[in-house]
Amino acid sequence: MRKNKCQELFARLKELNPKPTTELLYTSPFELLVAVILSAQATDKSVNIATRSLFRAANSPEGIHALGVEGLSKYIRNIGLFNSKAKNIIATCSILIGQHHSDVPRTREALEALPGVGRKTANVILNTAFGEPTIAVDTHIFRVANRTGLAIGKNVEQVEQKLLKVVPEQFKHDAHHWLILHGRYVCKARTPDCPKCIIIDLCSYKQKTKLEFVSPIRKSNSRKK
Repeated sequence: MRKNKCQELFARLKELNPKPTTELLYTSPFELLVAVILSAQATDKSVNIATRSLFRAANSPEGIHALGVEGLSKYIRNIGLFNSKAKNIIATCSILIGQHHSDVPRTREALEALPGVGRKTANVILNTAFGEPTIAVDTHIFRVANRTGLAIGKNVEQVEQKLLKVVPEQFKHDAHHWLILHGRYVCKARTPDCPKCIIIDLCSYKQKTKLEFVSPIRKSNSRKK
């Protein structure tokens, strides 16, 4: 995508949502870390349901570590892969306590050394908790970047590197959230809601959806049935 179109794309997303943020509920970098680990292959809604109860019971590395895998699992059973996630979170708490004074580390290397934390999760923490201009490419961002022509790539790392090059500096901090929300609610996987898209004229997607015209006669007939 050309520089001027990219600038306009993010200017519109910013105008629509000046202060975007994650939909995961958290009050500290540690709570965010736990929530993001849980969010892999799960919805933010299901994670928030689980963490609402969990964080009332324990919201520190020491507190969650004391629950143990079995105790933690009871709070997150509604989330997919909860057993493996519970093991990773308990192991992560142990490392945070033993190596980081119970603080969430602020470097990519240290974050990715934690069980259950990959590049995407590290990017989310660096961006959302610590204000770094990183872009965590999930399925939504991967789809939006490729579909619109913003940053075309065969894998998430290619898309991430291209986004870091093309996104204007003043938009980099919030680009991650704008693109996720756009993919989640407008540029959806199966049927993108193109008629409601504020960047439709900037998008290179050739199979844009159209508003279906429903005549008054069709509406009347459907009521009779």
